[in-house]
Amino acid sequence: MKNKLNLRIVIPILLLAIISIITLYCASIYTSASLGNLVLKQLMWYIVGIVLVIIILKIRNEFIIQNIWILYILGNIVLLWLLLFGTPINNSKCWIIIPGIGNIQPSEFMKIILILVLAAMIHDFRSNYKDPTIKEEFIFLIKSLIVVFIPSILTFLQPDTGCVLMYLIIYITMIFVSGIRLRWFIGAISFTILLLGGVLWLYFYKEEIFINIFGSSIYYRLERIFDWQSGSGLQLENALAAIGSAGIFGHGFNSTPIYFPEASTDFIFAVYASNFGFIGVIILLSIIIYLDINIILLAKKKTTDTNRYILSGIIGILLYQQIQNIGMTVGLLPITGITLPFVSYGGSSLLSYMLIVGILLNISNEKERKYRYK
Repeated sequence: MKNKLNLRIVIPILLLAIISIITLYCASIYTSASLGNLVLKQLMWYIVGIVLVIIILKIRNEFIIQNIWILYILGNIVLLWLLLFGTPINNSKCWIIIPGIGNIQPSEFMKIILILVLAAMIHDFRSNYKDPTIKEEFIFLIKSLIVVFIPSILTFLQPDTGCVLMYLIIYITMIFVSGIRLRWFIGAISFTILLLGGVLWLYFYKEEIFINIFGSSIYYRLERIFDWQSGSGLQLENALAAIGSAGIFGHGFNSTPIYFPEASTDFIFAVYASNFGFIGVIILLSIIIYLDINIILLAKKKTTDTNRYILSGIIGILLYQQIQNIGMTVGLLPITGITLPFVSYGGSSLLSYMLIVGILLNISNEKERKYRYK
């Protein structure tokens, strides 16, 4: 069957690509020259991403899922190799350095692998147990947690807290959609509240014990989160000033009025808003919402259970990144280093989402196809 492009997905992606290129150009005034021409680099990554989409459309999702455990093992091997032998950049071992091309972040691709692995696990569980007992559900939850915790621990130690949060969002979303008994979520939430309460008590009242148990690195990360509540910090203050002074139509193309760090990645929304104002923000948010709604509509159409599980993971991670990035830029959420999908600069993040686009287009093309696992 000939592949058809779902224009309701393709068109918003193309519009976001145009916005990305324009905004990166506007951010270039505050971007270090050592990073090179980010506009051309982003354009290159988009071209590579389109090639990946074409490859995904050729091999189809079924083939990928049949071999997903091989990809899962290879992904964890790469994460472990980085942890042991990777070159630190800003005290983090998150990237594979490719001279002349850029840095690749394997943890970004692990989120896709986890979505497909969990979809396969949930599919198999539901196929084998039509009406599972509590014991059978418990065993499945333990197995799936182990699958998620292995890359989460390796990624956390790099350290990359942002990707770990994405892994957990994927897991929670997909397990919820799988139809697991509600009591497991109530129990998990209760346990998490107690655990976080204990950790925060140590953080606020037993600082020395906290550092001895968890280390200074985790202490610093919590301190960064709680600093957000005071609204202090160069990034947030300058971003809010740039956005707040933009008005209805913004300062104009390539007229970012004030400097703030990470203008091309974490805070690219502030660059866009300062240049194009309230009207520009409404246009960007409309495109994002239109894309999200059409992905949700894919999940509501008559399709396989496996596709619904995959779509739930994609929707969960996409919504999380969009809300977190924009929320932290305007001071509503803590600054966690999460990029804005399809807009922020970043080869690994962009390529991972272009792979997701290929998966979405495959699902859009499928008509009641049943996956067969070996």
